Amino acid sequence: MKYKVASFISIIFNPFLLGGLIIPLLSFHSTGEITEALKWTAISIAISIVPVLGLIIFMVRQKRLSGMFDNPRQQRYLIYILSSLLAGLSVIVVRAGHAPHLLQTAFLTGFVAIIIFMTINFFWKISLHTAFISASATVLTIIYGVWGAFAFLGLPAVAWSRIELNQHTPGQVLAGMFCAAAITVGIFWKAGYI
Repeated sequence: MKYKVASFISIIFNPFLLGGLIIPLLSFHSTGEITEALKWTAISIAISIVPVLGLIIFMVRQKRLSGMFDNPRQQRYLIYILSSLLAGLSVIVVRAGHAPHLLQTAFLTGFVAIIIFMTINFFWKISLHTAFISASATVLTIIYGVWGAFAFLGLPAVAWSRIELNQHTPGQVLAGMFCAAAITVGIFWKAGYI
């Protein structure tokens, strides 16, 4: 039963779903028009989420990944490389397209984080699940204040689920959590949001 609950939490709070929720929230918050927000949501998801998710599905079907969210550190190298390239491309696209400053800051944060996490992954399997929920909750708190901080309530459950599924150690989930929050706070502070 615990395994099933942990699997459910891990699937519900996966990085792709969180990214697919946070991008529209930031797009709608930072633009005054629905069409503009939808445009940046579609562009952002098409560049930063769809190709990586597609690669993971392909690799799972080809038996090059053990599973969608339960794979050894060594199987993640190609995913990190593609994610880094796409994160860099996203930064260029949102800047060149004069996307709202908030989106530019969010994508710069994502780019810096993925480079750092990719580097760490060469020798240690830091938790992307806790990193994504931590970064998302941090951004929502910066933008929406106390109401955004409620997103942090999901962190303990996600951390527990990754440990329960034997995907990470307590140190790896905590490192993902704090590293992502620190990167987010640092970049958003430098951008003038804090």
